[in-house]
Amino acid sequence: MTRAESAETSAIPHADTQHSKQHSKQHSTNQNNTGTAPTVHRPLLIAIILGFSSFCASIMQSLVIPIQGELPQLLNASASTTAWVITATLLGSAVTMPVAGKLADLHGKKPVLVASAALLLIGSILCASTSTESILLIGRVLQGMAMGYIPVAISFVKQILPARMVNPAMAAISATLGVGGALGLPLAAWIAQSYDWHILFWVAAVLAAIVLVLTATMLPYIRSQESGRLDIAGAIVLAIGLVSVLVAVTKGGTWGWTSLSTLGLIVGGVVVLLVFGFLQLRTEEPLVDLRTTASRPVLMTNLAAILIGFGMMASSIVVPQLLQLPKETGVGLGQTILQAGLWMAPGGLMMMLLSPVSSALLSRFGGKVAVITGAVVLGGGYFVAAFLMGSPWELMLASCISSAGVGIGYAAMPALIMANVPAHEMSSSVGVNTLMRSLGTTTASAVMASVLTSNVVDFGGFAVPTHSAFQLCFLIGAGAAIAGALLAFAIPSARAARKDSGAEAPSAELELELADA
Repeated sequence: MTRAESAETSAIPHADTQHSKQHSKQHSTNQNNTGTAPTVHRPLLIAIILGFSSFCASIMQSLVIPIQGELPQLLNASASTTAWVITATLLGSAVTMPVAGKLADLHGKKPVLVASAALLLIGSILCASTSTESILLIGRVLQGMAMGYIPVAISFVKQILPARMVNPAMAAISATLGVGGALGLPLAAWIAQSYDWHILFWVAAVLAAIVLVLTATMLPYIRSQESGRLDIAGAIVLAIGLVSVLVAVTKGGTWGWTSLSTLGLIVGGVVVLLVFGFLQLRTEEPLVDLRTTASRPVLMTNLAAILIGFGMMASSIVVPQLLQLPKETGVGLGQTILQAGLWMAPGGLMMMLLSPVSSALLSRFGGKVAVITGAVVLGGGYFVAAFLMGSPWELMLASCISSAGVGIGYAAMPALIMANVPAHEMSSSVGVNTLMRSLGTTTASAVMASVLTSNVVDFGGFAVPTHSAFQLCFLIGAGAAIAGALLAFAIPSARAARKDSGAEAPSAELELELADA
């Protein structure tokens, strides 16, 4: 094992030395939950199941994009109302990720993974069996809640796989956050163009059923050594704050950024989140340990996650529009939805193919270098896109470069988080980091939409974004990625973080009980 790998695979106790009870609990947990992974059968199969299941959960992000424009007719509702079909999934995932992580820390990873897979199955069946807007929205919320599978799967890899497999598996599962959306788009477009739109959700239901069976029967159960309870009040307050801010950000372009509804939700949501922070600091068993979250390694990683998530979403929003606009506009490339998805699919594959590179960087140089490298490559891809917009293959090239950066950077973030939090907070901390990425992508959606709608020309009675508007979007995405790289420079090494906290790396053997569920 290299020096960087040793540093990255050691959990760093958090710095709250003023609370002796919490510190004692943390020390005991580190002894029981870090060190040598428990011996399990078929570790490669376990890694494949976790990766496949995470991929299936992430596909839900892009599942309805091909039919978004037709939803008002399909559901006999207004466009502003059917837009919630996409927003609902975002809100469900944002609220669930920290809660799923905390539950996994308290009760073990497998029960939460099984519950997430069940939510995905129920939500998919609801969507597939209805044409009623309200039921479809409930199903989409449940599909979003199933995204809690991904951060728990990442922390499960750290807990259960042999050391030599941790970085490759972690990199591959982290990459599914981008791969699922990229590859799900052409698949969903093909199904939507060839069959009834309900088939989209029946396919999702079949995938969810496979995920549920594999998770329930093939993954080992590791009994948690922790005792405690879920901070339900904290979860409710956090949900209210997050939903308020995210609804305002996603609907600000429609409602108006200066409207009372938008400003009221943003201000109110921020106030509620501040109250959440105040309460968490005074709760013995908080949903999110803010002292750990505020430590420099974790804080800088989460801030970088927001900016890199922002950069990733720029491509997902801007490139499809540029590909699908008619050639007659002088800007667009005249591709169908399916063609646009196929041009973007290589970028999704690039994320997965580059995950071994991220794994190698993690093992050789550590997570900090991997995040910086990914952010720089992501920014470079957008600089290429800003000046290569004349043909589909040029945009595909730029997307492959930027996607490579996402694959490298996304895969490294969980390693940085888990190297700098106590073992009993790994799942919840990775959940918060995943939430930060989602906040970045949500903000990107709003910013890119504002840029594209503020600089337009008339084309047959329709407002069409100009060439300079698309170029500005790419440059903004590049700037966000480079800013993320600069923040990553402020992340201290694992050794420095351990020295600052005055803690030693844990060395006790794991004392975990494996049993078949």
